[in-house]
Amino acid sequence: MNNYILNSLLFTTCSNYEENLQTLLALIEQTQTNSIVVAPEVCLTGYDYDNFEEMVKFAQYATKEIKKISQNKIIILTMIEKRGEEIYNFAKIFFNGEVVYEQAKAKLFKFGDEHKYMSYGDEEDINIVEVDGIKIGLLICFELRFKKLWQRLEGADIIAIPSWWGTLRTENFKTLTNALAIINQCYVVASDSKNEECTGESGIITPFGVEQRNGNKPCLEIPYDIKEIKKMRIYMDVGIE
Repeated sequence: MNNYILNSLLFTTCSNYEENLQTLLALIEQTQTNSIVVAPEVCLTGYDYDNFEEMVKFAQYATKEIKKISQNKIIILTMIEKRGEEIYNFAKIFFNGEVVYEQAKAKLFKFGDEHKYMSYGDEEDINIVEVDGIKIGLLICFELRFKKLWQRLEGADIIAIPSWWGTLRTENFKTLTNALAIINQCYVVASDSKNEECTGESGIITPFGVEQRNGNKPCLEIPYDIKEIKKMRIYMDVGIE
């Protein structure tokens, strides 16, 4: 397993999909080799329900472009895509030119009318996946609020949280992401949008609960250290293997 760098991204999603993609690609290009990069939820399109077909179609093109820059990098973000006749918000993990994992959002946010436009994923599909020796869990935005989903990811080294989290609940987002890192004794990489309606509180929290937020940085990076996870789980033994 390589020595990885954790990266949480923070940027504004505009109405131009291609511009958003180029912003994302530029930020990823600036990260170091062996980076783990987490971008905000639906950062390429936002929830652009008025242009639903274009939004779904763009995901196919964007997937091809992101694959090209995923050599020696683990890239995590969500896209709205079609499977058969159903529309889902998929979290994807890119690595070495491939999509190695995807997970449909199981807890849709009804205040945002997500359930009117998209189908629910299966929460039984929320599991730890191993990528290049690192155990990664994914929670998409609103899923962060469900404690039973925290338990499904017990034992993960990193939990990634792509989000589009409302600014009125900023302190909730910060408190929950910090608590998740502490209770699961792992790294949490949370990326929220910089759009006006969102918190902008992207950040990285260590297994000990040390919090770093992006502030005005489009990309925050800290080293990933598996020894910090092991040390915390031995020092404060709560039964996590």
